[in-house]
Amino acid sequence: MLEEQQLAQTVRRILRSVPRASLGTVMRKSDGAPYVSLVVVATDHRGAPILLLSDLADHSRNLRADERASLLFDDTGEREDPLAGERVTLQGRLRRSALPQHRDRYLARHPAARSYAEFQDFSFYCFIFERAHLVAGFGRIHWLDAAALLIAPQPALSEHEAEILEHMNDEHRDAIGLYARHLLHLQGDGWRLTGVDPEGCDLRLGSRVARLPFERPVTDANGARSELVRLVKRARVAAGAS
Repeated sequence: MLEEQQLAQTVRRILRSVPRASLGTVMRKSDGAPYVSLVVVATDHRGAPILLLSDLADHSRNLRADERASLLFDDTGEREDPLAGERVTLQGRLRRSALPQHRDRYLARHPAARSYAEFQDFSFYCFIFERAHLVAGFGRIHWLDAAALLIAPQPALSEHEAEILEHMNDEHRDAIGLYARHLLHLQGDGWRLTGVDPEGCDLRLGSRVARLPFERPVTDANGARSELVRLVKRARVAAGAS
């Protein structure tokens, strides 16, 4: 059971860290031919992927006929041998979502999407898990069922996420800069927080995104603030040692 939990954490870490994925759908009016396209993704607090798709796109038309879908998240980075890196393939179904929290988290993660999210021919979708295939390097291959993949909702945190982000981005930009430079070893000034969930927080600067995991899961706003303070202290220690 412990190994399954650790594998599920690895899957969610990849999903939360990678901002784009390859979407596979079943081509409509065909004999089941696959169709693959590039999409931009975020995740909800449970770890489920969220997408914003044009109703006019082929993948959306395919989903109206058959909601079965697959998503490939490639976290192999700049490895000389990509096949030695981590990636996750999800199997399940993509269904439209009208939940405000899905919209808010997606647009916070991908602010450029605000320019077309209001168009009537764009819709948000949430991925409904059936299982995941994790490849964490040569010989490290695992299938996980849906029950292991999502974490429990934490409304005491999600209901205060916007408030936490506003406070951090307005009052503690120096702390976010410390996270970026000394914990994630990222260059550049002006990093912002775009999301806080039970397992960590998301950062963005221009087209670059980053993921900063928490040491332990949090369940409410006070827990998130305590973890963010702990991370600042750790970053300051790292800054003093550099």
